[in-house]
Amino acid sequence: MKSILFIVGVLWLFAAEILRVYFIMPFPGSQQMNSIDLAYFISTHIVLLRLIGYALISYPILEYYRGKAWFPKLIVVLLGIAYIAVFYLFNYRFQADKMFYKAQHQWFANATNDTTYKNSLVIGVVINGIAKAYPLQIIGYHHQIADSIGSVPILVTYCTVCRTGRVYSPEVNGKKETFRLVGMDHFNAMFEDSTTKSWWRQATGEAIAGPLKGQQLKELPCNQLTLAAWLMEYPNSLILQPDEKFKKQYAELKNYDKGTVKSKLEKRDSASWKPKSWVVGIIQHNKAKAYDWNTLTQQQVLNDEIDNEPIAIVLESDTASFHAFHTDFGNNVLRFQKYANNLLIDTTTHTIWNMAGECVEGPSKGARLQPVQCYQEFWHSWKTFHPNTMVYR
Repeated sequence: MKSILFIVGVLWLFAAEILRVYFIMPFPGSQQMNSIDLAYFISTHIVLLRLIGYALISYPILEYYRGKAWFPKLIVVLLGIAYIAVFYLFNYRFQADKMFYKAQHQWFANATNDTTYKNSLVIGVVINGIAKAYPLQIIGYHHQIADSIGSVPILVTYCTVCRTGRVYSPEVNGKKETFRLVGMDHFNAMFEDSTTKSWWRQATGEAIAGPLKGQQLKELPCNQLTLAAWLMEYPNSLILQPDEKFKKQYAELKNYDKGTVKSKLEKRDSASWKPKSWVVGIIQHNKAKAYDWNTLTQQQVLNDEIDNEPIAIVLESDTASFHAFHTDFGNNVLRFQKYANNLLIDTTTHTIWNMAGECVEGPSKGARLQPVQCYQEFWHSWKTFHPNTMVYR
């Protein structure tokens, strides 16, 4: 009986430590499971689960050391060493926030003093006329940057395995919340709030486990484009500068912008509609649609509609910066094609527009198109979190 208790207790302890991390990190097979509820249960009850395991093995160990046989004692010592190793690895090395740390020294520079390569991709945010840019190479490692623009707190997030950039208000139930990176679900980063310990999905801003399950963070508008394109529109923008402590980690993402990074989880599939091929995703009235990046690169302008609302997706000459706009304008539905020097021409009214959606030539000069929030991400991510998505062919 004591041997059975000992074996069960040992397996229980090893399973508790390993599975707590296995389900929420990219181990083989872990991210294909719908195991988030089980993962959350193990994580929130880990102390109790350990105590149960310790209780199961305490009596057998005591009996082994009372006996004269040396072999059971040796087994206890070896398994004890193995458990300590597993405990250390899965609590201090393999957890997400022990692999990806928050930036400790956060500072910004203007365009004159900025050190960022101008073709680098950034997430740009404008609030009340104040603009800031956050390079993917920086937020891609940290996964989140807690900041404020003016008096408005924001949470800039990025998941390199999904290629998803999102900006949220960090206020939860009227309180400014702080978050830590806790792991991932279906390859998408998850954050845990410090108050309720709920888990929040990065790609959607939804709480998927914990007391606040089902609640949604408020999303804030943002753009993904090159820093050069961003500064053309917002020359007074501030740009997040690298934290010198993490130079090595940033260097590992040097080629991430172009999709040629070495990591298999983050490297782009160049063919269309493969798991890690790039798409542009748009949601209108809860209806999602995906546009192949290769098609956008070839055509440069895609005129389409979602839920009977006409839109256009346009690609700048740098083949990296993109925008989307509502194209119902006055009594017309505008249809665009590329003109010259990063300009668009509407084939209906023959007016000229720039990449900011502003009319620069024609009767409507000075008018602006309403922007549409759009995202560039991996196809596997978009279809996972928008299973009913339409596809532009």
